[in-house]
Amino acid sequence: MKAQELNEVANLVVYESSIAESKGVTYFMGTRGTEKLVGCVGAPCLPDSKKVGEVEGGSVCVGGLTTANAQTIRTALTWTAPKCLGLGTSIGFGDRLGLATPGHVRAVRGSGLAPIFPQQSIREMKRTQRTPQQVIDCATWGVLQEGWTGGFGSDADHLQHTEDIDSTVKVGFTMFTIDPGLHVDNDADTLDAGALRERYDALDFETLAVTGDDLKSIYTGRKWALSGYDPIEFDDETFLRAAVKYGSAIAHSVKMHRHLRETVSEKFELEVSVDETETPTSPIEHYFFAAELQRLDVRVVSLAPRFVGRFEKGVDYIGDLDQFRRSFAKHVAVMRTLGAYKISIHSGSDKFSIYPIVAEMTEGMVHLKTAGTSYLEALRAIAGIDPGLFREVLDFAISRYDEDKATYHVSAELEKVPAPSELKDEELAQVLDQFDARQVLHVTFGSVLTVDDGERFRKRIIAALEQDEEAHYLALEKHLKRHVAPFIQHPRPG
Repeated sequence: MKAQELNEVANLVVYESSIAESKGVTYFMGTRGTEKLVGCVGAPCLPDSKKVGEVEGGSVCVGGLTTANAQTIRTALTWTAPKCLGLGTSIGFGDRLGLATPGHVRAVRGSGLAPIFPQQSIREMKRTQRTPQQVIDCATWGVLQEGWTGGFGSDADHLQHTEDIDSTVKVGFTMFTIDPGLHVDNDADTLDAGALRERYDALDFETLAVTGDDLKSIYTGRKWALSGYDPIEFDDETFLRAAVKYGSAIAHSVKMHRHLRETVSEKFELEVSVDETETPTSPIEHYFFAAELQRLDVRVVSLAPRFVGRFEKGVDYIGDLDQFRRSFAKHVAVMRTLGAYKISIHSGSDKFSIYPIVAEMTEGMVHLKTAGTSYLEALRAIAGIDPGLFREVLDFAISRYDEDKATYHVSAELEKVPAPSELKDEELAQVLDQFDARQVLHVTFGSVLTVDDGERFRKRIIAALEQDEEAHYLALEKHLKRHVAPFIQHPRPG
């Protein structure tokens, strides 16, 4: 069935790429003005729809992008529902506005990388006042609109409590990222011997399924092979510091994993992330953490250590690249020795200088996670579509930065951010290339999108992007292809 015929009957501008057939029913998406609608031909199968006409194939029904309709689409067109991705080279795309999936599809199409389109942390959902259901549904509509049949995953990111698992399991997330960062003991590197032993004895050995003495005997007094390097050896102090630093985090991960197994009826994938901690994860600590997860039957598809250097939000890696290369090589050796799991790069947005290193060394055994950069590129599009709105957003972000930066690793200085009133219209988009302004806009997304219940900015931002969606998709595609490109030479199929 051709889009032109559907346009006339349904009074829509149909996305030709969205037309798909299943069991004798044709499905499609289109726009009426700036409103997006979904339709079907051949049977009244969309629960929230009305008949608008007839064609040779049967009745034409059209309805809104509701959850009930999204669930029907996911059942009928199974490629619009997320699935597990396995160990293939993968990239996660965060979407804080619910509009970005078509741009994400275009960025990854033809790359060989496995994408995760619905990716959102509970923290981000709270700050943007979105629900897990909305995150899943928006990805479904974007996938249908673009006709992406290549499969995709979904990541319920940075889960810290069992209720976070419950709220994301029930809407169909397939990957769950446990964040035990609150349980990492950042003082372990500097504690004296007495305090170190006291904290070790206080660990939850019941959950760790071992006594303190037995755990120590597992690791000390022997050599552990490490692919391509001299064996790892834990002396008493190195073991105690690793165990104190990560023992409670491992126990918390075990409890979360148990809850997942009890809650999820389908196959799922698990990531554990300790990237948002004060001190880097040494390769020997990585070994201890990963080996303990395996001993406790917590099977992960990916693991995110805290690497050396600074992984600040929205900007490139800050640190010595040679030091990163040397350290990262050992992390890869740990991964290869203990496999099979991917190394996950969190706060991975815009870390262009390390992508070639990561891609080459992992040979595709990697998951790259991006999030806020898509919001920033949406603002880049806004700068061209509605310069006045962009100035207002930048001015407001400047006023919120000092408060909103509290939970982020950033170093932007407000005095270096260009004053909105002093910029010409044609200069506004360039603000997104300036270090300090980019970080200020990045960390204030929650305040921007929720101030005055979304009336001041959110609704206007969405309206502007819907007015010129191609400008939005082009900005996303151009920027995110820079993330994808270094990994194309080393793609690993799932």
